[in-house]
Amino acid sequence: MNAELSGDIVIVKNGNTAKIHEKSHFGNSSEDGLQLSFVEALYLMEKGKLEVEADGEEISIEEMFGFIRKTSAFSNYIVYRDLRNRGYIVKTGFKYGSEFRLYDRGKSPGDGHSNYLVKVASENSEFMMSDLSSYVRVAHGVNKKLLFAVVDEENDITYYNVEWTRP
Repeated sequence: MNAELSGDIVIVKNGNTAKIHEKSHFGNSSEDGLQLSFVEALYLMEKGKLEVEADGEEISIEEMFGFIRKTSAFSNYIVYRDLRNRGYIVKTGFKYGSEFRLYDRGKSPGDGHSNYLVKVASENSEFMMSDLSSYVRVAHGVNKKLLFAVVDEENDITYYNVEWTRP
């Protein structure tokens, strides 16, 4: 598939978008075509399923990595790629204050609600306990579990399942 870089998104305009959107749940359909985030586009580029152009020039995978590093989303990409490779459907979690929503294997956005919210942090990140408490409270309030994904300097990921409990 071919796509065009447009600001902070990648747009697939040809008619082959139904398979990748409806079956694999990448991106969001719009009047302009299938809109992909940089993270989704890079993942599809690495899988050899997408070529991206800007101003008629093809963008290499290395250049796309550069775009992601500029937006501080590299840790997000590492986690996204790991979860997709494990067979999960991964969608944005922006409205819940997290990086991603995660659907169990075999489920999809059209079949019901996501089971997890995924919050991503590097191992050197600092945050207040009140922030962690608010992440857990939001997840619990929308009947989801919170996965805290910590990415270390070697790009290895450790997942923590953080739950609200009543004392």
